[in-house]
Amino acid sequence: VQLQAFGGGLVQAGDSLRLSCTASGGTVRDYTVGWFRQAPGKEREFVAYIRWSGNRIVYADSVKGRFTIAADNAKNTVYLQMNNLKPEDTAAYYCAAGRTILSTSRDSRYYNHWGQGTLVTVSS
Repeated sequence: VQLQAFGGGLVQAGDSLRLSCTASGGTVRDYTVGWFRQAPGKEREFVAYIRWSGNRIVYADSVKGRFTIAADNAKNTVYLQMNNLKPEDTAAYYCAAGRTILSTSRDSRYYNHWGQGTLVTVSS
């Protein structure tokens, strides 16, 4: 499966953005789809994932209550709605797909299909 991520941009603190991750060559329902981010000089970190198996959605504590992950199966697309953005949310955001299990779904090493990053910059 190939993934394309887009929707990043430059916003001010408190603004919202919606990132999209569109899949081709495969169906998102067959995978766990996760969003990860990497800020300059920092390691890639987990943001959120959605697993159709078990109907499970999980968020990192840092984004819980502000970000929402959702899927449109008809469009084969997974979205990340980001509200009340903070300067510390500034990063390159990546979507990824993998056949993970519950214990590995936060770990980027278990995702083997990655989209290109889309940059989110939040100014204070």
